[in-house]
Amino acid sequence: MGPRLLEVKNLVTEFRTEDETVRAVNGISFTLHKGEILGIVGESGTGKSVTALSVMRLIKSPPGKITGGQMIYHSKQYGAVDLVSIPEDQLRLFRGNEIGMIFQEPMTSLNPVYSCGEQVAEAIILHQKCTAKSAKQKTIELFKEVQLPRPEIMFDTFPHQLSGGQRQRVMIAMAISCNPAILIADEPTTALDVTVEHTILQLLKKLQRERGMSIMFITHDLGVIAELADRVMVMYKGRIVEEGSVWKIFANPQHPYTKGLLACRPPLNRHYHWLPTISDFMITRADGSLTESPFTIEQVTSKIIISKRERENRHKELYSAEPILQIKNLKKYFPIHKGLFGLSKHFMKAVDDVSFDVYPGETLGLVGESGCGKTTLGRTILRLIEPTSGEIIYKGKNILNLSASEMRSLRKHVQIIFQDPYSSLNPRITVGEALMEPMRVHNLYGNEALRKNKAIDLLHKVNMAEGHFYRYPHEFSGGQRQRICIARALALNPEFIICDESVSALDVSIQAQVLNLLRQLQKEFGFTYIFISHDLSVVKFMSDRMIVMEGGKIVEMGESDAIYANPQTEYTKKLIGAIPKGELDDIKKRLKEADVMQN
Repeated sequence: MGPRLLEVKNLVTEFRTEDETVRAVNGISFTLHKGEILGIVGESGTGKSVTALSVMRLIKSPPGKITGGQMIYHSKQYGAVDLVSIPEDQLRLFRGNEIGMIFQEPMTSLNPVYSCGEQVAEAIILHQKCTAKSAKQKTIELFKEVQLPRPEIMFDTFPHQLSGGQRQRVMIAMAISCNPAILIADEPTTALDVTVEHTILQLLKKLQRERGMSIMFITHDLGVIAELADRVMVMYKGRIVEEGSVWKIFANPQHPYTKGLLACRPPLNRHYHWLPTISDFMITRADGSLTESPFTIEQVTSKIIISKRERENRHKELYSAEPILQIKNLKKYFPIHKGLFGLSKHFMKAVDDVSFDVYPGETLGLVGESGCGKTTLGRTILRLIEPTSGEIIYKGKNILNLSASEMRSLRKHVQIIFQDPYSSLNPRITVGEALMEPMRVHNLYGNEALRKNKAIDLLHKVNMAEGHFYRYPHEFSGGQRQRICIARALALNPEFIICDESVSALDVSIQAQVLNLLRQLQKEFGFTYIFISHDLSVVKFMSDRMIVMEGGKIVEMGESDAIYANPQTEYTKKLIGAIPKGELDDIKKRLKEADVMQN
């Protein structure tokens, strides 16, 4: 290890509310060394992002405040400095200059009224006191370094005109613009495609190696940590519960919370009846305290493996029935340019001549990168987007021939769970009202008292309490909001549900709970699912068969095991290769390569 660059000692960060004071960071101590990548991992609410914001002194008061501890930064220019105690005006010497940060959501971190280049150049002018012309040239060089296409054009491009991966590269360029000694990356790949995520991780490794930076990389996904980190720090309820080399943490995890985080990621080499969760390793006593489960990861997972014979028998039964849904030559084209008299000259072929069947009780996985057409296909099937041509046959009826009133009746039976649960729920009405609203529209259950009983029953189905009926969406976590959206989809007793990226932005532990819930509900009610995701490991866990889409077309279709074991196209191979697997052999290989490069 290199010399100590940042020493955090007994750091305490609190948030005060009317009712209580919450210690989001509760007396943690750790060291970041020069040239090291430190992975900080844990679920939402464990304090990892608050730790990063505390290091940057970006905790807003009120309600938050650093109430104890030291953060000794060893600056090459200024010597040892306690970032907790120095005045605010002196922080500018370090914040953004010697310590850079990449925030979790680039769209909300970038100013929508300034071009991407102007925002990066502004940071360079502020800290390096150079001219606007020189700052522009340095920004273009940075855009080249972070591998943005057409960097000169990108300088004048606005954030909304870029993809999520491109916006994240702009944020990386801004964070490294002053050549910082420490780069803090707070969930920089959450909700990105696995291929884009893989590219961003490779880029960060390249920049760290070339610039000699230290990186604090914050994530909920231990698979990502395995790809990147030298050392790992696991946080739980504001405390560090385990710390060690990446090899030590993955080969021999000690704390039950770490075991749970490792176990709840969908495996690629086997099938489970359900995914293990944190609760399989941490048992809550009657008094609310926690105790460790006596079981190892292997002991927990060995009981839930689905045998090859079980899957074969399930598929034999599934595919002996008539299809519940038949998609024939479906197309959805969007006009992108208007010619003389408003005539469309060019079209973006979002869904391009797609055909497939779905069988009763089946989960059909739909996988591909952003822009491949999978979400448009899902919405077109429900006629939330009207198709350009083709047939959508549900239970023998072509739904494209149905009237508006007939479609409304059909939607009782075919529902969708959207990607972002927060924007799917009306912030002005309670959860109970959100659940009862579709019942009223379709005149179900007779009266308000029966509807309320049904709504409370649905909350219980998705493992939520009766008291949640009276709360508003902003009072819940992301995982809880997704459960509410699932409950709302169930309110009309559907037979067919399209899950559109319904777990992509969730912690891996919460994701495991939601996936288990969907599996349990399918077993109980016999649902048929189309499960849309960019994450092939999640699709493989959930699905019986899998469709791989690229450029609006189906490039591969078959049983999920067969596609994973023997992909037929380069595109599918790229998707599989980009999955952060967290296997010990991969970690060993990466560490050996790092040793060779250092020597």
